[in-house]
Amino acid sequence: MPNKCDLLETCGFFNKFNSNLEVINQRWIRLYCENLDHSELCERKKIRNQTGKPPADNMAPTGVLM
Repeated sequence: MPNKCDLLETCGFFNKFNSNLEVINQRWIRLYCENLDHSELCERKKIRNQTGKPPADNMAPTGVLM
């Protein structure tokens, strides 16, 4: 998946909420998941890189809990 987050396939948030209207309206998928450069700002990705474990599936890329 060129130009997309390298963790997209295993991201619990993406897999659970990629068709959720609120998520689509917030444009989180487009901004964080489908933009490789911007994906480095994803709070989920930061936590996963720091701890080696994925955060809760309901944590958005902004760090907000759904």
